[in-house]
Amino acid sequence: MTAELLRLIAAQILLHAAMAGMRLGAPLLALQQGYSAAAVGILIALFALTQVFLALPAGRFADRHGLKRPLMLAVLAASGGSALAAAVPLFPVLCLSALMTGGATGAAVIALQRHVGRAAANPVQLKKVFSWLAIAPALANFLGPFCAGLLIDHAGRAPADLPAFRIAFAALALLPLAGWFFARTTHELPRVPQPADGARPRAWDLLRASMFRRLLFVNWLQSSSWDVHAFVLPILGHERGLGASVIGSILGAFAIAAAVIRVVLPLVAARASERSVIATSSVVTALVFAVYPFLSSALAMGICSVVLGFALGAVQPMVMSMLHQITPHARHGEALGLRLMTINASSVAMPMLFGSVGALIGIAGVFWLVGGVVALGTRAVWGLQLPARDQSL
Repeated sequence: MTAELLRLIAAQILLHAAMAGMRLGAPLLALQQGYSAAAVGILIALFALTQVFLALPAGRFADRHGLKRPLMLAVLAASGGSALAAAVPLFPVLCLSALMTGGATGAAVIALQRHVGRAAANPVQLKKVFSWLAIAPALANFLGPFCAGLLIDHAGRAPADLPAFRIAFAALALLPLAGWFFARTTHELPRVPQPADGARPRAWDLLRASMFRRLLFVNWLQSSSWDVHAFVLPILGHERGLGASVIGSILGAFAIAAAVIRVVLPLVAARASERSVIATSSVVTALVFAVYPFLSSALAMGICSVVLGFALGAVQPMVMSMLHQITPHARHGEALGLRLMTINASSVAMPMLFGSVGALIGIAGVFWLVGGVVALGTRAVWGLQLPARDQSL
């Protein structure tokens, strides 16, 4: 890992941690102020909503301006959103802060992924750099809530009083600025020439490419599997009589396994192709989902959770590597934006769908249904190829 990549990972961790900390602190403050669970649910959804609508414009902006300008704007938005919540801790302002920090995180991820993908010299390096970069969200999702929770409980005159929340939000506002300190010295790559006719690119041009559509579909399958596990496992655990701490430990084991496999992937990047890793993940995921509903002990469910974490955690770096190889250099940012928009839209819609389906066929049925869809989707994985880049897109 180069020093520059390490600095970019640190920048992403700090910026993402601000959003993750706000995602913990803002709902807690809203509940303390007497807002309903429905209102808090809307507040939490706003963190992902901005990324759905801003992902594609953010990708095009990164294609035009490179890394530093999009990242600087993202830092200002994330820091400003957290600072607003600290200055005016009212529910409408918390909603605005959610939109700002969520959108900033998505825009920063696109700019960073585009930059490290272009900096890689070959497919093996692509798999390595995206494996390292994929560790950042896992670390940020620990750092942000941990720091926010610690300050909320201990920074004020009493646990979780208003001054404690304001101190926590103010501290979170400093994290993106610290991230810019690490990223500001990054060497900007030469800009890719845009089409000579000056025609505005259209997302449909990318979606017309069969391999890009196939890759988006495969990525959606894996992301939906991640979502269904996070959403349905607590319900299944409750049905089995497991306590909240046990269910949390099972989910934590999944997250740890997903992070560990991303540390291991760079060591085997030269020996495993993207397609073989994604196909193996699909088969393992389908098998785990088939077995899950039959389990009753916490140990067995924990083992399945770890295996699933290994399988799904390996997918994103492989998808990112393939995406950079099948899309034109001048449109990497736009392709990344399309991918992020698809994933976030799915994350907003899928829990509602899972809940409705679960009410009809039961939680076990949800596991089997999703596992069956993933198994059928393995055929699409084997159709993934890495043709010569088509610059006419």
